[in-house]
Amino acid sequence: MPEETTLSAASAESLYREIERSDWARLARGMDQPLTEAEVVQLRGLGDMLDVTEVREVYVPLSRLLSLRASATKRLGAEESTFLGEPDETTPFVIGVAGSVAVGKSTIARLLRELVSRWPGTPHVELVTTDGFLYPNAELERRGLMDRKGFPESYDRRALIAFLTAVKSGAAEVHAPYYSHMRYDIVPDAHTSVHRPDVLIVEGLNVLQPPPVPHDVAVSDLFDFSIYVDADPAHIQRWYTDRFLALRDAAFSNPNSFFRGLADISDEDARERAAYYWNSINLPNLIENVLPTRHRASLVLRKGASHAVETVLLRKL
Repeated sequence: MPEETTLSAASAESLYREIERSDWARLARGMDQPLTEAEVVQLRGLGDMLDVTEVREVYVPLSRLLSLRASATKRLGAEESTFLGEPDETTPFVIGVAGSVAVGKSTIARLLRELVSRWPGTPHVELVTTDGFLYPNAELERRGLMDRKGFPESYDRRALIAFLTAVKSGAAEVHAPYYSHMRYDIVPDAHTSVHRPDVLIVEGLNVLQPPPVPHDVAVSDLFDFSIYVDADPAHIQRWYTDRFLALRDAAFSNPNSFFRGLADISDEDARERAAYYWNSINLPNLIENVLPTRHRASLVLRKGASHAVETVLLRKL
């Protein structure tokens, strides 16, 4: 069995071009850096070390690659419509961003939204997270899933697929449920609206999951390009702990926070609590559900201990 697992991993790796950071960074030569340092600071999440150099050397070339892919997809759609004798109704280019809790995928999704929106022609770009498709806490409690929040079964997968199908079909306006990180729950009667974007970025833990039932539709079937943000689990645990401590000093102190009771605990207790959450929920979810989907991505960003991308894996066409 271990030999089969190793062979499978090796086979998956062979699907990609492996590009070292220095070689990838050279692709940025001659490209404009569209974001200021202040804008980069505003985009990064708690504990993330994103800076202007990282944007210029990693994400500007990635944005250019996405531009090429989106343009090629649009051109192919137009040519196919011409071939069929139908009007050109090019659908939105959908980008999925997956990876562990605390690996920085939310920051990357926000950053790509800014970079992509500054392509020539200023395309209309929107971003949604799959948090809005978590079942409400009351439903999770009814199903006995509160301790498995973030696992695939805690999401309304069919609602997410219906949402993406409507977007890809060119609907003028599509609504997604709204999730409040402060409340740690879906907000009733609130929603996020998507208005026929040129590009839609979908960020979430499990967006590359295969369907639970054979022959069913996977969320990733509706993506035109997908990115997996990868790092050593030991590094991610440290980033998770650092973020937990930062949240304790900030968001948890809000009277409306679901975690208000953790705002006054000591550093030692906070680290113990973070370790418990990581080892009992986030690491098992990473190992069992998130990491096994890495080979399904179009591109993998491998981060080192400093949160900086060290290697890029690009799936061969």
